[in-house]
Parts: sequence; structure tokens; C-alpha cells
Amino acid sequence: QAQLVESGGGLVQAGGSLRLSCAASGSISTIYTMGWYRQAPGKQRELVAAITWGGTTTYADSVKDRFTISRENVKKSVYLQMNSLKPEDTAVYYCYADLRTQVGIRMRDSWGQGTQVTVSS
Repeated sequence: QAQLVESGGGLVQAGGSLRLSCAASGSISTIYTMGWYRQAPGKQRELVAAITWGGTTTYADSVKDRFTISRENVKKSVYLQMNSLKPEDTAVYYCYADLRTQVGIRMRDSWGQGTQVTVSS
């Protein structure tokens, strides 16, 4: 079984920066894609950014040129550097992973517990 644990959320003023981290642990053999979703109050969960094992990245249009996703495969970790934050970035940010366990089970949607990011104006 796999666990994802996020850290790094908090309160920041508009224009500021935060760095989110997510570490996977458990009986994992391969992590194909890792990424971040977010959910603001009253809104659907949306993809923020994702990165494949090989380093190919995808970003939501709303965060391009402000957020950078990266990963360290050896550490089974993914990071989200968020710059030029705006009040509309306020949300709970969830780490996710598409992975395979050591017994060969593919788990396409493993989620962390979420971390709150609040951007004040």
C-alpha cells in the first residue's frame, strides 16, 4: 500500500511564494506520474501540474509561468514551486500519483491528505 504526505502549505501575501512537497512511501515499485490538484471552496478539483517519470510536465493555463513542478525519483517525491501567488490560488492542494506496487498492482489515483494554501490580497 502507498501513502502520500504533503507539506509546505500556509498563508502568504499576494505576490509571494510557497513550495509544496509530497513524499510517497510504502510498497512502491514504480511511480509513473506525480502531480498536484487543487480544490477551492465550492469548486471542482482541478489539475494544477503533473510530471512523468521522464520529466515531461503539464500545467494548467492559470499557473503557467508562475508554478514549476519537479520530482526526485530516488526520493519518490514531487515538488511544486509557486511564485507570484494570487488570491485565486487559494485552495487545498492535493498530491497524487499513478504508481505500481511491489506486488504488481497498478494504482492510478493515489492521493495525499491535502495541504491548505491561502493567499491574502
